Amino acid sequence: MPNTLFLQLEGLLQAWGERARWSIRDTAPEPTKSGVVGLLACAMGLSADEDLRSLSRQLRFGVRCDKPGSMLRDYHTVSGGVMSAEGIVKINQTTKEPETVVSERRYLCDASFLVAVQGQSALIEQLAQAAQDPIWTIFLGRKACVPSRPVYEAVGDFDSLEAALAARPIVPSLKNTQQATATLRAVIECKPNEGSMRRDQFDSRSRRTYLPRYAREVLLTVQVQQPSELPQQES
Repeated sequence: MPNTLFLQLEGLLQAWGERARWSIRDTAPEPTKSGVVGLLACAMGLSADEDLRSLSRQLRFGVRCDKPGSMLRDYHTVSGGVMSAEGIVKINQTTKEPETVVSERRYLCDASFLVAVQGQSALIEQLAQAAQDPIWTIFLGRKACVPSRPVYEAVGDFDSLEAALAARPIVPSLKNTQQATATLRAVIECKPNEGSMRRDQFDSRSRRTYLPRYAREVLLTVQVQQPSELPQQES
């Protein structure tokens, strides 16, 4: 029975906010646990805080950075409804129009990540089915970030997240076509005394609050899938 679900997250844009608040909308260099739990919740049609908290607690999370991508800074302006501390819409004293707020948003461009989540077999099978036939639209951190391929990759049975992420070969790129193996960075959930704290354990969607969890970074040696092993397209 499988205890691990693999997701391949690829897209022109991705955004996994760690400290995104108000006018500053950052992105982590790789998918966060809260972001992936939200993705799976969309696939399952879950929206209640307690349902998402329960799902998050039942899953262990790891991510492999197959292609880190590059950082994009996007400049936004928002006008027409900026509230003051007194609850009154702010008015620009020069133009007498509603105040405009500058919003800076960051995205990962052209990135690819292999995510592994582990849990009870029944839950993993349910998540695998939902990832292949989602109830709600799946996106990569923000609604504007659309996957460029189906997110479902595979299921399997592994003793640890590290073993799971090391077992899946990487599809060759121009940089590693001639290589038999590739060394890839991975971030793996762990016990408090084994890693550093990250505040991306889901708590409340309505209040936008997150609890601490712990993760460690490792380097994995992964097999590069050779061209002869790739699925052949029909002519």
